[in-house]
Amino acid sequence: MASFGVGTNLVDVICHLTDLKIGKSVFIKPQTFHLTVLMLKLWNQKRVDLAAQVLKSTSLRVLDALDNRPVFVRLKGLDLMRGSFTKARVVYAPVEEIGSENRLLHACSILFSLNFEYAKSELKLHATVMNARHRKRGKKGRFSSFNARAVFEHFGSEDWGEYLIREAHLSQRFKYDENGYYHCCASIPFPENISS
Repeated sequence: MASFGVGTNLVDVICHLTDLKIGKSVFIKPQTFHLTVLMLKLWNQKRVDLAAQVLKSTSLRVLDALDNRPVFVRLKGLDLMRGSFTKARVVYAPVEEIGSENRLLHACSILFSLNFEYAKSELKLHATVMNARHRKRGKKGRFSSFNARAVFEHFGSEDWGEYLIREAHLSQRFKYDENGYYHCCASIPFPENISS
């Protein structure tokens, strides 16, 4: 997946409230919390290597889109990817770029338009908080939904704060680095200092 790491306690805050009566297995692990740009089907090392090359080759275009300046986002509220509050499968925090320039969206559009042969999604920058796929499969082998009504009642309009986006990752699912975050196959560092 192409993603941006985000250091936040949003998942911790929701997950540790036991009165919501939702199994903790549906929550994203706080150390893997990130903003998703797109998902790729990279079933073998050859595909991973190709995607890494494509990402690295566009580094200058992405930095130009960011105007070589830091970019901050705000995470605010919660939303459903699809389904209903009582039969939710994915709950995410919407992402708002701070400022009116849409530099991050432009950078994401560049990443999304690359010749990634194995993309399987539309551009929807988001931060997944809960996912039914993390639960054990039901009797018919399907991932069961969960009732997220209480989560939305408590946190549906919560302001989760502002975050500096430090880099774009090509992250490998189901494989982790020593810090517990997804294994990084390639990355583009983002500007962190305001140029004078």
